[in-house]
Amino acid sequence: MSTTVGGFAAGALAACGAVTVTHPAEVLKIRQQLQGELQLKGAQPQYYRGPIHGISVIVKNEGIKGIYRGLGAAYIYQVLLNGCRLGFYEPLRKSLATLFLKNENAQNMAINVFAGASSGILGAAAGSPFFLVKTRLQSFSPVRPVGTQHNYRNAWDGLKQIYRGEGFFGLYRGITAAMVRTGFGSSVQLPTYFLAKRQLVKHVGMEEGPALHLASSSVSGFVVCCVMHPPDTIMSRLYNQHGNLYSGIFDCLGKTIRTEGIFAIYKGFIPHLARILPHTILTLSLAEQTAKLVRKVEHRVLPMLGYEEERL
Repeated sequence: MSTTVGGFAAGALAACGAVTVTHPAEVLKIRQQLQGELQLKGAQPQYYRGPIHGISVIVKNEGIKGIYRGLGAAYIYQVLLNGCRLGFYEPLRKSLATLFLKNENAQNMAINVFAGASSGILGAAAGSPFFLVKTRLQSFSPVRPVGTQHNYRNAWDGLKQIYRGEGFFGLYRGITAAMVRTGFGSSVQLPTYFLAKRQLVKHVGMEEGPALHLASSSVSGFVVCCVMHPPDTIMSRLYNQHGNLYSGIFDCLGKTIRTEGIFAIYKGFIPHLARILPHTILTLSLAEQTAKLVRKVEHRVLPMLGYEEERL
């Protein structure tokens, strides 16, 4: 990517395209994570039993709009998260590679993981209020409620209600969990994508193109889901809580495991995988294409503005 701004734009566009397709699975994942919250086994409701059953229950009771609750907030969050994640990854990686390896094009796993985690944490911090309101919008159901219910008309109404009821810092409730969750995911997403890409070219003989992007992003998406799901479950519960049900990450983790068992932190894993695989594939594959488009625009626009690309 020729500029950080260009990288941000390409990442944001790609992520918005991906989230349009995968949002229903995200709604179901949130509800399964909150289903039976702090209830003993045997006493937990099973409103949403699996991907097909869960989606059918939501559509039957709430219509198509039910599986797209919180989509507006999701767009804003994706712009901020993936714009930062894809926009800052290469500049960070190149800077660190230049500093430690004296070669900006050198590949080093530790540097790649650090750059991925750092860029993801920046994005999570920037988008946290929108993920907060998105989670609460997605969890709300007038027919099959799970977890704490927050009745917001839309994202803007939700942000106003949170600010009035909980103050400015209420908008950043759960931000530590969000940064941990996204740091985990981002630390492996781009490094595993580029590693898989290099290995497929080297050992399988694949060439640059959509097939290579699809295969590489599939590997990346699976790894991301395995690593990120436990902190994702904790984050969903911290975001959705009302009052002080949990005092923090470790309190939520401890209460969840003690009450519901160790596998509770993997509630909603299948819809999460069903969401994150196509989301990662679409985001990373679209990012390759949007990056090319943004580069073409930059090559035309930047000289007209009197800027050299290397200076940005």
